[in-house]
Amino acid sequence: MDSHELQRILYVEDEPDIRAVAQIALEVVGGFILNVTASGEEALTTAEAFAPDLILLDVMMPGMDGPSTLLALREIPGLANTAAMFMTAKAQPQEIEHFKSLGAIDVIAKPFDPMTLSDQVRAIWQQHRG
Repeated sequence: MDSHELQRILYVEDEPDIRAVAQIALEVVGGFILNVTASGEEALTTAEAFAPDLILLDVMMPGMDGPSTLLALREIPGLANTAAMFMTAKAQPQEIEHFKSLGAIDVIAKPFDPMTLSDQVRAIWQQHRG
C-alpha cells in the first residue's frame, strides 16, 4: 500500500443530525474532503468517481445497511482495497470483531466526540497504514 495522507472520505450516514455533526467535525476540524451520502445506494452511485482514501459507514441504515454497502462497494474495482471503518452504537467486542471480519479496519463508537473524531479517524488510518 502507498503511504499517501488521508484526505478523501466517503461518509455514509442516514441520520441527518449525526451526518451534519460528523461532516463539520471531519471537514472543518479535520480538514478532510468529504463525499457525504445518506444511504448505501447513494454511496454506490458516487463512490467510484469520488475515489475515496477511506470509506466511513454507519452500520444500521434502512435499505442497505453498512455491511451490505461495504460488500457492494468492494465489487467496484477501484474500491476493492479502499480502507473502511464503521461507526455504530453497537460496539461490543464481539460486534467489533464481526465488523473487522467483514473487512473494516476498525469501528468508531457512537456517540462520538465531534472535537476528537477527525483525530480518531486519522489515528486509526495511520495505524492501519503501518
